[in-house]
Amino acid sequence: MQLGRNGRLVFLGALLVVLAAAWAAAAVYLWESRVPGNLSPPDLDVHDEFTRGELARASRYERFLRIELLLSQVALLGVLGLYAWRGHRLMRESAAGRIGTGMLLGMLGLALVWLVQVPFWLLELWWQRRHGISRAEYPEAILGTWLGLGGEFLFICLAILVVMGLAGFLRDRWWAVGAPFFIGLALLFVFVYPYLLPNLGSLRDRELTAEARQLADEQGIEPIPVKVEEVRTFTTAPNAEAAGLGPSRRIVLWDTLLTGRFEQNEIRFVIAHELAHHSRNHLWKSVGWYALFAVPGAFLIALFTRRRGGLSRPEAVPVALFVLVALQLLAGPVQNAIGRHLEAEADWVALETTEDPDAARALFRRFATTTLSEPNPPLWSQLLLDTHPTLLDRIKLAEAWERENGE
Repeated sequence: MQLGRNGRLVFLGALLVVLAAAWAAAAVYLWESRVPGNLSPPDLDVHDEFTRGELARASRYERFLRIELLLSQVALLGVLGLYAWRGHRLMRESAAGRIGTGMLLGMLGLALVWLVQVPFWLLELWWQRRHGISRAEYPEAILGTWLGLGGEFLFICLAILVVMGLAGFLRDRWWAVGAPFFIGLALLFVFVYPYLLPNLGSLRDRELTAEARQLADEQGIEPIPVKVEEVRTFTTAPNAEAAGLGPSRRIVLWDTLLTGRFEQNEIRFVIAHELAHHSRNHLWKSVGWYALFAVPGAFLIALFTRRRGGLSRPEAVPVALFVLVALQLLAGPVQNAIGRHLEAEADWVALETTEDPDAARALFRRFATTTLSEPNPPLWSQLLLDTHPTLLDRIKLAEAWERENGE
């Protein structure tokens, strides 16, 4: 029995409703948090937490970086938009076949991205060096971005090979198979990422190592190795991250955290925060969020490349690159909100584990001087650019935890 046109429309409408409901249910599950929903953070004045000089210096430093970043994104979109419009003409010079020509166009697009971004990267490095944040030299910075371009090129070639191969026989439906493939690739990358980090060594502080084991036990997980990454020859900024899945799980502390600028209890709070990312399955959730965006994103790329014959044709590759970057920028505010949500939960779990709001407040205040992070940036910056809660919001959360627990 065949459905008529109206029947097909009804079926497609019902299917979209079901898919939208499934997407929303998954998003609600991934959004679940340990931070109390009825929490009422105190109303703190940023001038009571930071000196006028700290606020002025951080504001001046970050204002420049925000403007530089926005200009770089405008330039990137402009160049990729022009490439999407005219780039297909370059395929006339290629005799590499359908997929080979697609890879060539992808390589040229990536080279354009690199050329456009290099001046902005150098400008950012100059500003960071001027303020004592970066110690990297200009030649090694350019070399590093060039080597990074090689890795991105390999990924782009793989992506084009897979997508154009699928589109060769699935046509515009390639996204239904391609999206799960890239989700699996993202999962693989999260797993192997700790093994790709250079200059990793073990944490030599026995006291902190013992406390990390205790904190992991209190969060209900097995002990996770704490590694130290040597970065002090390149930067003075402190940082840490949770990395890996299952047997590859790691806590990575930059050695700039261990130079004596931070108290032992502050570093302990950092470790508890990173452990919380593992105990609350934030890395798994990050892959889940990626999956929720990857499926509709792949569908939209397939949709917008149809006018160039779809991604079975190499001339559609420049359009696909433009649409991919545009979708990433459009999704940025939502992804930033997700990041801030996960970071706030990690702070809350760290507060529950360490029961040391004083260490948390001291740590966040010290970040203002060691990273020149603006404690209370403009709202538009928080929405468009910031993946972490503001320093003032993190101090407010520590205050709220203290009030909740009668400390």
